[in-house]
Order: sequence, then structure tokens, then C-alpha cells
Amino acid sequence: MRSREYDLDFRDRAGRERAWGLGLLAVATLQWAWCALLLLTPYTVDEEPNDRHPAECDSRLLTDAGTANNGIYKGDWCQNERDWPEAVLVLGLSVPVSAAGVALFTSGRVSMRMSAHAEAMRELDKYADARDARTTGGTT
Repeated sequence: MRSREYDLDFRDRAGRERAWGLGLLAVATLQWAWCALLLLTPYTVDEEPNDRHPAECDSRLLTDAGTANNGIYKGDWCQNERDWPEAVLVLGLSVPVSAAGVALFTSGRVSMRMSAHAEAMRELDKYADARDARTTGGTT
């Protein structure tokens, strides 16, 4: 395989690696958005199946009252609907996904830039060799 073909193949693989990194970062962003939705939006809870008047619940994070933390023993149905472990799990799963995404994106981007730099250096060497050949050929 010629060096140009190898370089194009290398850039293609680096582009795919960068695309995978962007995809993983998009998944991590969706996980963060889901966690924010769980923690920041108000919600309703059915006290009975097919309840016509569900209980209104404040968001888990932005509540002044204890509705998010008091239990059913105080007549509050909001406690068990959106538990903290679910939000923390979603947030925890986003950490390795985003770390892998950053690593792949960075590796792919650096590989593409190094390949472009190597190509530029080869072109400069070619021009320098041609100039040296003209200079050397003209004086002898």
C-alpha cells in the first residue's frame, strides 16, 4: 500500500473514531437531560389505579416543602414515585459513557490533525528537495 493510500485509510479510521466519540457524548448528554428531567420537573402520582385526581408533587430538587422526602406514612404519595437512586443511577451511568466519548473524540481528532501535519511536512520536504536539486544542479 502506498503512503497516500495508507494515510487516507488512517484518516478514515480516525474520522470513524471521532464519530463514535461524538455519538457517545450525545448519549451522555441525553442521560444528563433525563436526570435533570427527573430532578427538576413537577409530576403527578395516582393514589389508586385510574385515579381521576392524582396527587400533585413538587420537583425532587426544587421543593420548599418536605413532599419529596416525607413518606407515605404521612399521607404523601410523592415519595415512592421518583426515587433518588434512579436519578443518581442515570447520572452515574453517564460518567463512563462521557469519559469514553471524550477519549474517542480526542483520539480521533488528534490522529486526523497529526495526519494532516505529516502530509504538510512531506509536501514541504518535497519542495525543499526540489529547490536543493535545482541549486545543486545549477552550480555543478
